[in-house]
Formats: sequence, C-alpha cells, structure tokens
Amino acid sequence: MMNGVVDSHGRALLPIDVRNAPDGSATRVNVWVDTGFTGNLVLPKDQINRLGLRESAVIQSTLADGREAEIESFIAWLDWFGKLQEVEVCASSGQNILLGVRLMLGRRLMVDYGSLNLTLE
Repeated sequence: MMNGVVDSHGRALLPIDVRNAPDGSATRVNVWVDTGFTGNLVLPKDQINRLGLRESAVIQSTLADGREAEIESFIAWLDWFGKLQEVEVCASSGQNILLGVRLMLGRRLMVDYGSLNLTLE
C-alpha cells in the first residue's frame, strides 16, 4: 500500500522514488495523480535532465484539448509496490509531475477529500 495526501488545492499527491537505472540512486518526487492521463509518468524536462534519464523515443500523443503532438519519452525505474519497474516517462515543458492510469491498472485508488488522504493499494 502507498499513502499520499490531498493538498490545499485539491490535488491528490503521492510520493514515489524514481531512478535512472535499476542500480541508480532513488530520487523522491511527489506526483499528482491524473486519472485523465493514460500513460505512466510525466516529468518536466529539466527534472529528466537532472535525473539523467535515457531517451527512449519520440511518440505521437493526443493532448487533452484534442491536438496531436510529438512528445519525447525517456526510461525510468520506479520503486513500485516493492519491486523495481521500468516505465516510459513523457517529457513536459511544464512543472507538473503526473502519475497516469497505466501504473494504477489493477490497483485500488482511494482519495478521501474529507480527511485529505490518498491510498493506492
């Protein structure tokens, strides 16, 4: 089980550990749970550079407003429920770190806006 919080802006946030390789050191980041994003993870390009993630590909993506865009993708490793998992990371020019639905498939997400708690199991 992983625990997070709901911040004062109503964002559901979860701390995760990201690595640039299976044997790399972990960097803790707070991700914004985004049930509208069907991928794994979005990181700002400057954070991708700081982490030293390896470029994977350029992918075609449909944005929330329906526009098509080419997005750079990178490889990262997450400490995910006790196991290291390789994931595709989409680069962003913004500053938000987003956790997408692909990583939550088969899991149960509970966001309690009354107690400001989040649980992913």
